[in-house]
Amino acid sequence: MSEISAGKWRDALPVKKLKNGKKKMVTVDKKMILVGLQDEQYFATEALCRHMRWPLAWGAKVKDDCIRCPLHQTTHRIDNGELVEWSPFPLFPPYGKLVGKMSKQKNLKIYETRIHESNIQVFF
Repeated sequence: MSEISAGKWRDALPVKKLKNGKKKMVTVDKKMILVGLQDEQYFATEALCRHMRWPLAWGAKVKDDCIRCPLHQTTHRIDNGELVEWSPFPLFPPYGKLVGKMSKQKNLKIYETRIHESNIQVFF
């Protein structure tokens, strides 16, 4: 499939608007996404946690190539979106397991990124 028929690159935000270790929630083509820069590498994911739809821009931590939702600690890899841990809720583990069973386990949608003309772009 060619790039034209498979999707398109879209501007997400200017490079100068994102510092290393930071992330921002933006809307691109009517989709909310999270764009981040970690260890000098750009990444883009869907904006809301797959568990309870919490905005990942509001406190999610990126560490060891994973993003962890602050609400119930659901964790995904930022390179491919693979689920690492589903709702462990470490403050009270039995509650986390119960809450985790209320929704189906899902991987996080990841978008390819690139820099083009001083903009961070994502591929849809």
